[in-house]
Amino acid sequence: MTWDDLDDRLARVPGTVSAHVGRLDAPPAWTRAADATHYAASTMKVAVLVALHRAAEAGALDLDAPVPVVNEFDSALPGAPRFSCARHYDNDDAVWERLGGSAPLRWLAHRMIVRSSNLATNLVIGHVGLPAVADVWRLVGARHSVTGRGIEDFAARDDGITNLVTAADLAALLGALATGAARAGALASPAACAEMLDVLVAQEHREDLAAGLPPGTRIAHKNGWVRGVRHGAGVVFPDDAPPYAIVVCTTTDLADGGPSGDADDDACQLIADVSARVWAARHDL
Repeated sequence: MTWDDLDDRLARVPGTVSAHVGRLDAPPAWTRAADATHYAASTMKVAVLVALHRAAEAGALDLDAPVPVVNEFDSALPGAPRFSCARHYDNDDAVWERLGGSAPLRWLAHRMIVRSSNLATNLVIGHVGLPAVADVWRLVGARHSVTGRGIEDFAARDDGITNLVTAADLAALLGALATGAARAGALASPAACAEMLDVLVAQEHREDLAAGLPPGTRIAHKNGWVRGVRHGAGVVFPDDAPPYAIVVCTTTDLADGGPSGDADDDACQLIADVSARVWAARHDL
C-alpha cells in the first residue's frame, strides 16, 4: 500500500474524508484534508476531559467530590432558556439512573468517554465552563477546532454556535496527551495525562479505529457520530514500533453506493480499513 493508493480510495467516497497519521512529536507521515472542519460530534469530549483534569490540578474542583446529577443546563446562547438532554439520544443508562442524586466528577468523566454519555458531558462542562475547554484547544495549537456549546443545546446550534474539529487538531490534542504522560507538558502533569489516557484506552465503542487493529492492541481513542458524521481519533501503542496518532474524520453519506445500506456501518468499516492499512505501515511512519 502507498499513501497515494489510500488517497485515491478515499477520493471516491462521496463527501469529505480527512485524515492525519504520524508518530508523536514528528511531522505527519500522511494527511488528507487534515484542516477541513467537521462537526465534532463526541470527539469534543476529549477536550472536555482535559479541561476537567486541568481544573482539578489547579485546585478549582475535586474530582472525587460528589456533584448533583441534574438535567438542566445553561445555553451558550445568551438569553436562551435552559436546555435538557434526551435520554433516548444518550448512550449510557448508568448516568441517567443517578438523575436526582449525585456522582463524582471523575466517574462522570469516565462515562463521558467510555460510553460517550451526553448527560455526563454537559454536567462536566457545567463545572469547568466552555472557556476552559477553549483553553485546551489553544494550548495544543488547534487552528480550527472549537467547542462552542454543550450537547443538545439546540438554541445555540440554531444561532450558529457549534462544535467543530479537524483531523490535525484532534491529532495534536491526543498527541499532547500521550507525550504528556511521559514528561511534563503544556496540558497537565504526567500523572494526569496518564490517567486520561487510561480512560481513553477503556473506550467501549470499538467499531471503527480499534476494529482495524489486531486484538489486544493498546489504543487510547475517542469516536463520535451523528447522522452523516463518523470520526475516530486515537493514539496506537504497538509492541514493536513507536506509538502513532491516527485520526479519520468523515462527513458523508456512505450509504450511497455502500454495500451494507447502513451509512454508519459503512463509515465504521472505512475507518477500520484505514486503521488496518496504517497498522501495516507502522514501521515506516
